[in-house]
Amino acid sequence: MSSTNHPRSRQRTIRAEAVVLRYSNWGEADRLISLYAFNYGKLRAIAKGVRKPHSRKAGHLEPFTRTNLLMARGRDLYIITQAETIDAYLKIRKNLMLTTYAAYIVELLDKFLFDEEEGQNHEMYHLLVNTLSRLGNANNPELAIRYYEMHLLGYVGFRPQLFTCTNCNETIQAQDQFFSTSLGGAVCPNCKNQVQDSRVISMRALKYLRHFQRSSYNEAARAPLTSSINAEIESIMEHYITYHLERQLNSPRFISILRNEAGSR
Repeated sequence: MSSTNHPRSRQRTIRAEAVVLRYSNWGEADRLISLYAFNYGKLRAIAKGVRKPHSRKAGHLEPFTRTNLLMARGRDLYIITQAETIDAYLKIRKNLMLTTYAAYIVELLDKFLFDEEEGQNHEMYHLLVNTLSRLGNANNPELAIRYYEMHLLGYVGFRPQLFTCTNCNETIQAQDQFFSTSLGGAVCPNCKNQVQDSRVISMRALKYLRHFQRSSYNEAARAPLTSSINAEIESIMEHYITYHLERQLNSPRFISILRNEAGSR
């Protein structure tokens, strides 16, 4: 997309609805904020004076806060001049595990997209904010996470192939199969020895992944996600995501620590 066709190139000041992904300190009192905005994609902006004790913007620019912004174009970056919270997701912030899950979904989006990556993806934005809402209201937050992973992978170009073998392209049969991160999906038993990184995936787990991939969230939620199947899918997705990002994420480690602490009580 050429810069002349993008809405940011024609405006010195913009209003944007966005979710805060992360921030880092900038100078003596400012912060550099990474955002995913509804009409502008991923961008970075400076929040001046936000680290001062009486800053009015600070509470509106916390990670995974959904906020309305007014921004002016600076020399290199936008400068946030106004910020007003749409949803702070308070139910999430009151629960440490849910907070860690929320950190995971924004970290995942952040790492899959380049800084200053232009372009609208309203579906991805809706997936992000809907997942944050689901985390605060769902009895099974793991379901919301697994659904988010599957659909985000599709949006960023890494949709797993689950209905045919990635090696021979034959239709997957109703039996336990294998999964390859390097080939990007299911591997049939006949091909498992030809694919170096193939690992077992139960047919039940594979059916859940297929269900998540082709269903709306309400449809996906009708099939209860057991702890054992969630653990299997989580392990497969962690390997798959790490392979494509070529790095480890920080949030899964904290999720594991919290689970271990909860299990030892």
